[in-house]
Amino acid sequence: MRIDWRLIAAVAVGGALGSVVRYLVGAFIQGRVATPFPVGTFAVNISGSLLLGFLMRLGLETTALGPEMRFFLTTGFCGGYTTFSTFSYETAGLIEDGDYHRAILYVALSLIVSLIGTFLGFALAREVLAMREGL
Repeated sequence: MRIDWRLIAAVAVGGALGSVVRYLVGAFIQGRVATPFPVGTFAVNISGSLLLGFLMRLGLETTALGPEMRFFLTTGFCGGYTTFSTFSYETAGLIEDGDYHRAILYVALSLIVSLIGTFLGFALAREVLAMREGL
């Protein structure tokens, strides 16, 4: 495989920008509502999914976006903005292809295994902190 450093640079810059925008949008929205529900993150996930769906269709069905711009906007910006957008896009692709069983499996496993991973991360952090306190 040949490494295209222009695409890597496009992804890196787009990812950094997307991460900053995610922080700003999430904080802006969450700061304006009085609820413990993570409205900021929810809004980022939904808007990122909408944006990635639009960009992927536009980029794959037209020549409007060259490879560098497509990678900058999709893998880079949208990936930094929210990985949920990629999950949504991939699930929608499975559904559009009529692969409903695989779509359901992907959604269920992604949710369940991600939650398990999060709780394992919690447990690992507790262990590390306990070992640190014991020093």
